[in-house]
Amino acid sequence: MIALSNGHRFEYMVASGALAFDGRGWLWEWPLRWLGFLDPMLFTIVAKTVARKPRAGNLRWSKPFGCVRLLKGGAVNSVGMTNPGIEWWIRVAAARAKRFGYAIVGSIASEDINELGEMAAMMNDANLVALEFNPSSPNFNLALTKQVEYVVEGCRTIKEKTKFPLLLKLSVAHDYKQIARETEDIVEAIGINSVPWSMAFPMQKSPLAHLGGGGVSGKIAQVWTWKMLADLAAATKTPIIGPSVWEYRDIENLRGLGAKAISFGTIFMRYPWRPTAFVRREVRSRN
Repeated sequence: MIALSNGHRFEYMVASGALAFDGRGWLWEWPLRWLGFLDPMLFTIVAKTVARKPRAGNLRWSKPFGCVRLLKGGAVNSVGMTNPGIEWWIRVAAARAKRFGYAIVGSIASEDINELGEMAAMMNDANLVALEFNPSSPNFNLALTKQVEYVVEGCRTIKEKTKFPLLLKLSVAHDYKQIARETEDIVEAIGINSVPWSMAFPMQKSPLAHLGGGGVSGKIAQVWTWKMLADLAAATKTPIIGPSVWEYRDIENLRGLGAKAISFGTIFMRYPWRPTAFVRREVRSRN
């Protein structure tokens, strides 16, 4: 369980974008929500990351799976930060999440430090339980993601402008232990993003090479993301959110590695009913 400074507590989280921009899920997941097989109320939900201005990225609504390839035990995606911009998100998506009663975390990204501060201030108008800084998109410049100074300064800038607890999402591409140590007094929890294809499979061509390669997630990413979890848990006092759940037993394995909360991401793409089933099963086992 993670307890934030504003009193919000969570044990189960939905990773950024897994339930779209407002927590209701993507259109093809709505029937499962209506039937009760997908219950957003069980989770703290991180909305899909937004930028300051709308960004086309690689996602085309006429062909939504054109930037995703399913793999055995996971997926690789290169959505490319497709989003309608922060102003739309606050006006439409955040308001909708509030109406549904979801515990929502806003997620922002920019390669410009000043812009991060501007976005953080704008997010103060939304009804959030926390704000996530996501400097770890596989579509960002890889050299930039290796710059500890950029991530740490981004966290400081956002912290100065936001009224919400700050969460940080890192990648194996970062010097993540150093960043975690330098942000211990700034961020309240750290999440773990997908693994850049070039790091996961350096000798293989990505099926999304024409879109930059993309990020690998799901069970297939556990060898990298679970090592990162264990490294972070040993390196920092900041609570770490465990990633890459695929099977029910993964939840207990993540806790054994040091996770203080559990994040469900790519599993929604392949088995969108499993996170709800897993959480309900855990709750029943405790009663």
